[in-house]
Amino acid sequence: MPSKEIVARARRARLVIPAFNIPYLPMMKPVIQAVRDAACFGFVAVARLEWTKFEARGVDEIREEYERWKDLRCVRLHLDHVPVIDEDNLRVDYLPIIERAIALGYDSVMVDASRLPFEENIAATRAVVQRAAGLPVEAELGAVLGHEEGPPLSYEEIFASKRGFTDVEEARRFARESGCSWLSVAIGSIHGAVSRALRDAKKATARLDLSHLARLAEATSLPLVLHGGSGIEPGSVREAVKRGIAKINIGTEIRQAYEQALRAGGDVEAARSRTYERTRWVIRDFLDLEGSLPRLL
Repeated sequence: MPSKEIVARARRARLVIPAFNIPYLPMMKPVIQAVRDAACFGFVAVARLEWTKFEARGVDEIREEYERWKDLRCVRLHLDHVPVIDEDNLRVDYLPIIERAIALGYDSVMVDASRLPFEENIAATRAVVQRAAGLPVEAELGAVLGHEEGPPLSYEEIFASKRGFTDVEEARRFARESGCSWLSVAIGSIHGAVSRALRDAKKATARLDLSHLARLAEATSLPLVLHGGSGIEPGSVREAVKRGIAKINIGTEIRQAYEQALRAGGDVEAARSRTYERTRWVIRDFLDLEGSLPRLL
């Protein structure tokens, strides 16, 4: 079943598809195993920052590792954030990266032009849609903060000011003109920090503006995506799924589990074991998706 249909079915069934980010290649095996053993559906995903700031190495290497362990009954491969302007405020030659992933057989791709002015975000997203050969294209509108260098921003200040939140009327126009399949929206979640000084820090417990989400879902009629999924109160996530979130990205939760286990003993297999356990926890206890695969078929 194509990724686009899977996410569409999830939206209709009021389910969410987790996308687990893979910043270290050995994490691929336990994540896929955990999804399979939980009888749910999930993406494995890699973002550009996971080979520039961690050890995912690149789109080719992730594809090769995925081929070793994939199970098409329950897993697909997603290219996550490829920014036009990255977290260090540098321009990225983004189209060749995305084109390479498409050529390699990735099942969906994401272009992140959210740091561009609104009109340029539409144009950059549309350019990827035109090259995607029918694959789902995810885009982002608004600013899910957290990846930036420097001291962390006050979460309470972000939420109270609604800094970076996706504008409803812009989302309506973006959905109509960009051609994207899925839209990542900013409604209160934050990314885990990726700078070396902060990447071990516990994320702030995030809240979601559910009424704002409902307006975005009505305005766009697209499956919506929640980035920065680690660390949100589980009840809020489940309510968000009822209001249009069909895909949720999970990175910090399993990355820190892998890193902490590796530092504790230096053993990759122990780190894999801890990644498997934490991924199962996310599926079972955080997202309540254990055994949900038949609802998508």
